[in-house]
Amino acid sequence: MAGPDLNQLSWFQAVAEERNFTKAAARIGVAQSTLSHAIRQLEARMGVRLLTRTTRSVAPTAAGERLLQTITPRLAEIQEELSSLMAFGEKPAGSIRLTLSDHAHESVVWPKLKPVLAAYPDIKVELILDSTFRNIVEERFDAGVRLGESVEKDMIAVRIGPDWRLVAVASPKYLAGRGRPAHPQDLIGHSCINMRQESSGGLYAWEFEKDGQALRVRVDGQVTFNNSYAMIDAARSGFGIAYVPENIVASRVASGELELILSEWSPMFDGYFLYYPSRRQNLAAFQIIVDALRYREV
Repeated sequence: MAGPDLNQLSWFQAVAEERNFTKAAARIGVAQSTLSHAIRQLEARMGVRLLTRTTRSVAPTAAGERLLQTITPRLAEIQEELSSLMAFGEKPAGSIRLTLSDHAHESVVWPKLKPVLAAYPDIKVELILDSTFRNIVEERFDAGVRLGESVEKDMIAVRIGPDWRLVAVASPKYLAGRGRPAHPQDLIGHSCINMRQESSGGLYAWEFEKDGQALRVRVDGQVTFNNSYAMIDAARSGFGIAYVPENIVASRVASGELELILSEWSPMFDGYFLYYPSRRQNLAAFQIIVDALRYREV
């Protein structure tokens, strides 16, 4: 009997990583029955059981775990070489998968990507929006976007946006009824709109700084979100004070819908950086995306 083919090994990798046939089939883009048949063929050809199946879960056997460790780096190398070969064509092509926050997407990444994707229709981009600190290597992302202070030291980092700050804002109606805080500690007596941090699961402690004095204030209020745009809408509706990126709330402040509070206490943060492992830098399609996102001071 012939040995296993590349598809079978790749499909086994997907099942072993997802530990679920349904999720693996969706990831690959084949029917679950087709995937199950291919795995049975692979086990028959190798003469060893690779997966332990129950009604609730799928897990690699000892032999399956060894095979997974063997093929994962090699399949990655093959995929990278194939992508590199595509760069010799007339038009750059390939798929790029990024993880980033909603704020990074709206304020920096998507405005820069739209004209590039229109110019290069053979480049495909998948954008996963959340605020979780993901392991881009383990989760098969080509790159991620984070604030400069959060980028791992072993990654290549490219600045894609300017420094920015969070600002506290509230509606005029709220301030008329509750008063205006004069110091960050005054926020403890106010209704504030909290931000849930997806990476830790905890609530974000608002960070302030003035004349070298840094403060972190844990606030309380009726509503909590994990999205800055929802926080802005809640502030406009009078639910309290929100602490959100200045650039996405500036128009609301200019129109008078919201008012700045404690602006002199709002410190600047490092801007967004695109970060990725060095093995990605030789792919033509990826380099086009990097160059498009690169921050250029005007």
